Amino acid sequence: MTYTAAAVTGVVAAVLIDVFVLRSRVVLGRVFWCTYPIVFGFQLLSNGILTGRGVVLYNPADILGLRLVYAPVEDLAFGFALVVLTLSLWVRLSAASPPGPDPSEPPAPPR
Repeated sequence: MTYTAAAVTGVVAAVLIDVFVLRSRVVLGRVFWCTYPIVFGFQLLSNGILTGRGVVLYNPADILGLRLVYAPVEDLAFGFALVVLTLSLWVRLSAASPPGPDPSEPPAPPR
């Protein structure tokens, strides 16, 4: 499997898990799309450092060759999939966990 195929599979799987399995629907929310450019910017920065300086190299036969700054589009797709899946799990697990103590209330005295 090429890096491109793996990246596309990762994005499709993350979106399907978000929408249909976990039902957190992060990718359908406005907040996600308003804040994702921040993540994307840092992703470009870190990819620029790693790939621009030759720390990470790619087999040209396994990628499309299309790059944004120094980042192969496949890296950006993988980053998207990782962020979506992480946020989906966070939302789902947060909804399933019981609420913690109210921080505005003073702690109970020890017995």
